[in-house]
Amino acid sequence: MTMTLEARPPGLIQRYREELQTRHYARRTVKTYELWLRRFLRFHNLRHPREMGSVEVNSFLTHLAVDLQVSPSTQNQALAALLFLYRELLGRDLELDGVVRARNRRRLPVVLSEAEVRAVREHLDGDPALVVGLLYGSGLRLMEALRLRVKDLDFERRELTVRDGKGGKDRLTLLPQSLVANLQHHLRGVRRLHQMDLAAGWGQVLMPYALARKYPNADREWAWQWVFPQEHRWHDRASGTEGRHHLDPSLVQKAVKRAVAAAGVSKAASCHTFRHSFATHLLERGQDIRTIQELLGHKDVSTTMIYTHVLNRGPLGVRSPADIL
Repeated sequence: MTMTLEARPPGLIQRYREELQTRHYARRTVKTYELWLRRFLRFHNLRHPREMGSVEVNSFLTHLAVDLQVSPSTQNQALAALLFLYRELLGRDLELDGVVRARNRRRLPVVLSEAEVRAVREHLDGDPALVVGLLYGSGLRLMEALRLRVKDLDFERRELTVRDGKGGKDRLTLLPQSLVANLQHHLRGVRRLHQMDLAAGWGQVLMPYALARKYPNADREWAWQWVFPQEHRWHDRASGTEGRHHLDPSLVQKAVKRAVAAAGVSKAASCHTFRHSFATHLLERGQDIRTIQELLGHKDVSTTMIYTHVLNRGPLGVRSPADIL
């Protein structure tokens, strides 16, 4: 008889989540992997993974590619979640023969011109304007910008540190001179807010991994506070802790969508478009590809090479014969 979620041996999903957290996987990755595990279980009528194996995993991955026509990256994400389940939690390996792979759709990144970047930024203000300034000026991903802490900004050296970026890597990148004054003004306001929180008995911030236990008072220190804190404080009923989380990404995404429309830009631009534009505009100015790779945090230079295909002058500086006549 098919087991229900309640009838399954308790603790599978909880143990899966805790194992990911023990390996220091990012919070969003833990949440995403857990969703894939739940989808896998529902697809096979809530059978326990110990009752299944390579055949069921292969059929699920094939279903994603054939029936749902997901992208290769989405299918690989689901595969990674299930490989972790079987190899790390259940101690079994998987044979992946016969899986229908999702078709690779090669898409060039959307890039704004310098004039379009200026036009969009003119329609932004407040926190979203500063965040977008870092996406374009430092080449950050949206969540990398929102997870910045005060200690990650070095105004003297004009650089910032991205902690635990994609792939769990730290990296250094540029801190634009044009943002320094506005960021410093912004941080003065954030510090006043933090001091008021402390006076009211709040002032805590979520700490990475086990640092909250190692440094029990660090979560109230100024250096660990978010550069872009939320307007409202959070309260964890289970633990009784209170504090502020960082700005919700949807607030910036919606502000960018409105600004793109107001600027009359017809391209399908998003927050990530500013990171693409950062890399492309550096290439257009003659910056070497290896430096850009380091600034973006790409593991392989071939990932960075995609930007050579969207340069105004072409990947090899080729001129159209129509422009020579």
